[in-house]
This record gives sequence, C-alpha cells and structure tokens, in this order.
Amino acid sequence: MERQHDDVFTTIAALMEAEAEFCVATVVRTENATSAKAGAKAVVLADGTIKGFLGGGCVQGAVRRSAEAVLDAGEPRLIRVKPGDEVVERLDRDGVELHKSGCPSGGTVDIFIEPMRQAPRLVICGGSSVATVLARLAVTLGYRVTASALAEDLAGFTVDVVRHEGFEFEALDLAARDFVVVATQGKRDREALAGALDSGAGFVSFVGSRRKANVMRTHLAERGLPEARLEALKAPAGLDINAIEPEEIALSIMAELVAVRRQRARDSAENNRRATA
Repeated sequence: MERQHDDVFTTIAALMEAEAEFCVATVVRTENATSAKAGAKAVVLADGTIKGFLGGGCVQGAVRRSAEAVLDAGEPRLIRVKPGDEVVERLDRDGVELHKSGCPSGGTVDIFIEPMRQAPRLVICGGSSVATVLARLAVTLGYRVTASALAEDLAGFTVDVVRHEGFEFEALDLAARDFVVVATQGKRDREALAGALDSGAGFVSFVGSRRKANVMRTHLAERGLPEARLEALKAPAGLDINAIEPEEIALSIMAELVAVRRQRARDSAENNRRATA
C-alpha cells in the first residue's frame, strides 16, 4: 500500500506541475470479498485513464463515469459499487450514489472521488486603468490571469500575470470554461474583440457603452464573424452597480465573473444529478 501511495502521489505532483486537471479516487470502505482495500488511491485523468489500483474491473467503469461528472461539476462525490441484483434505486438508504457491479465476488466498495481542477482562467485585453485594476483583483481572488496587450502596455501590469503580446489567442488554447474581458477602451478595440470572440472562450465581455458594443457587433458581422459568437458577447461588462471609477468598474466585472462561474457549477451539478436519476 505504501509503494502504491508513493506512485500515486508522484503522479499527482507531476500532473499539478503540468497544470493538468484530474480526479483523485480513494477507497473508503469495503464489505465482503473484494480485491479493493480501504485506503487505496488512484488518479483518474480527464480522458478516463486510471493510474493506481482501486480493485478489479468491477469498479473501474463506475469510477470513470463518476470522475467525468465530478471534474465537470468541480464537486466531490461519494459512490458505492454493489452487486447488480442489489441495486434497484439511484441512491442507497444512506443517500450514497449507487452503481452496479457485475463481478462474481459480490463485494461492496465505497469510493470518494474529488476533483483537482485548475483555477479559472481570465484573459484581460488592453492596458487601460480598468484592465490593470481588474488584474490585481482577479489575482487576489485566485484566478489565473493573462494580460493580453500591445508590448508598450504590458509593463502596466504589476501583479504576477502571464503576459501575452497582441490579440492573437490561438496559442492560449482557450476553452469554454475561460473568461475574456476586453478592456482596451479605444486602443485596438476591434482587433481585441475579434480575437476574443474567435478564441473559443465561453464568456467574453466588453468594457464600453452598449452603443459602442453594437457598432462593434455590426463591424464584426460584416467581417464574417458567426452570429452565434456575436451573441455570446456581454456588453457592457460587469454588473450594474452605477460604477464610475476604474476600481468600481473592475469590481463590477469581477462580481459578474464570480456569478457566472458559480452558476455554471450549479448548472453542471444539476445536469449530472438528472443524468444519474
């Protein structure tokens, strides 16, 4: 067991160093004859690969399915794998989620699965006062921040952020979970907004008036940007708190990002509950 834990912890350290996302599965209880032992740990990669030993093939399918849902929702989960003829409901009497086992051993295994996800990523476009204040606030809240601006503007970011010159985002490999806030405020607005909307980020907002955003939408539509991406633009950025100063505007934007992030998590958890119902 000690050697297995060493291997698992080595794998965890390497994955964290590589900024990968994965789950850690731990056997917390067993009953009757089973090859799984309480305390056994394994790592479940995002593609379903299991590194470590949790028991026979009876539990691996359940672990893979549950790990995918756990990683998606960002919430830990306790599952119980029991013989198929004993599973008639989605939940056991004590509320633990049930999964069927086809193994002849007839054993029961409780496994706790916890997500190891990276902090959300925020790309801030431009070197405006709002952009630099927003970077400081986002770093304080634990976001992974990338400052994307012209070379002469990157020096204005004094906190620990990734610096990316220009508004070509292909190298950043942005995904649906990521946020982009365009705070160029008159300096390469169209270029930054076009790059942001074409990046694959799930949330893009624009610091500027609603009228200016509509002009931008029209211009980008004429350039051939798909309507679905244009509709994804949130403008003006931030919650309506009558903000005026850069610090207040940055606060309203950060509050909106937190709200979107938490709502995503709730929606994902609800979808997963419905899928297992």
